[in-house]
Amino acid sequence: MMNLFSDRLTNRRDFLKVGALTGLGLSLPTLLASKARAGAARPDVNCILIWTVGGTSHHDTFDPKPNASVNIRGEFGVIDTAVPGVKFTEVAPHMARELKRFALLRGWNPRNGSHGTADYEVMSGHRFNPNLVYPTFGSVVSYHKGFKNRLPPFIQLGKDVNTIFGGGTAGYLGIVHNPFEIVNDPNSATFSAGDVQSPPEIDAKRGVRRRDMLGRIDALQRQGDRQPELFTALDKDYQAALDLVTAPEAKRAFEIGVEDPRLRDRYGRTRFGQNCLLARRLIEGGVRFVTVSDPGWDTHTDNFKGLKNRMPAVDQAIPELLRDLEDRGLLDTTLVLWLTDFGRTPQVNSASGRDHWASAGFAIMAGAGIPGGAVLGRTDAEGSQAVEAEYFSDDIAATVYTKLGIPLDLVTSTADGRPIRLNEGRPIREWL
Repeated sequence: MMNLFSDRLTNRRDFLKVGALTGLGLSLPTLLASKARAGAARPDVNCILIWTVGGTSHHDTFDPKPNASVNIRGEFGVIDTAVPGVKFTEVAPHMARELKRFALLRGWNPRNGSHGTADYEVMSGHRFNPNLVYPTFGSVVSYHKGFKNRLPPFIQLGKDVNTIFGGGTAGYLGIVHNPFEIVNDPNSATFSAGDVQSPPEIDAKRGVRRRDMLGRIDALQRQGDRQPELFTALDKDYQAALDLVTAPEAKRAFEIGVEDPRLRDRYGRTRFGQNCLLARRLIEGGVRFVTVSDPGWDTHTDNFKGLKNRMPAVDQAIPELLRDLEDRGLLDTTLVLWLTDFGRTPQVNSASGRDHWASAGFAIMAGAGIPGGAVLGRTDAEGSQAVEAEYFSDDIAATVYTKLGIPLDLVTSTADGRPIRLNEGRPIREWL
């Protein structure tokens, strides 16, 4: 049945892709049917998650080991930070200067060294279970808090989340709480609010005809189907998706070109930098949770060359995002996270790279009352394991939910009515 459903869902998506919404540059997953729920957080805290896909090396960024042997410390030198006694590597100069704006966890133990399961475990706070897919943070926010306006509560910028095991998805909460994916590059000269509007060649009558045709196809697909409620949900999602392209909130939020060019320069004229700026605009516009995904961090070969190329955009944009949120009075109500798959091996391999490492890494948090300048946890002399203030992915999840005002004992239900507790972790007490 699930294969049949997946095939039908793909057909619907393909139909939309070549139908009324062709040319949007967007993926229109079916999150858009959630309702506002009681018990929203007080204050209402939103979230921006930076997800660097592949596993960003902790040794070569925020947990250097300058006194270790060269095959462990690597090629980079170290620099001072804004916190006396704390050093980063030379590829993170902006983050070093701005350390008092964010907190760094050096005691994170991923307990996992595999791609795919990493996206699932880190962004849900649950160990991989092939029989039950737990929802990602943004999907829980969508489920528990619902819409503020016609903008989706959960948006993902970029397609760089590995969903093979359900990572980055709503899991058992249902496809209506999946992220609304935006794959176009906001750094492109052609990016505009038009990217979330119907293309000009699709007039209203034509759109109505195509919706009618979609309805007829759905009617045929439903014949003999055992789960009609899933298609009812899909109908609501696609209608809401069609409504979204006319929403004035969307037009305003995506008009990144109206920003002061000097501010855009400070974020960096890169895809990552402009995605961070767009994330801020979306939070301002009424989105509750934004994931900014960034690929290319799986550095099995040429680790140091790769980081020299990738780090500058991130190192520039994240501090600017924090400054910008603060200047606009949004930092107290916006939790900003930087998470990644896992750490990298202490030893540099023969290809000048570092491989997957399952017992040490880093996590960064800022805003929403997170103490700026706090450096928590310590790894051993080789950066191989936490020896002080060790925390796990379910603890990070517990901290995120606590900051967002979502109760850790929230009980949700699977499609067959099975009750599931949201989280079993312990919040990072030093950051509360």
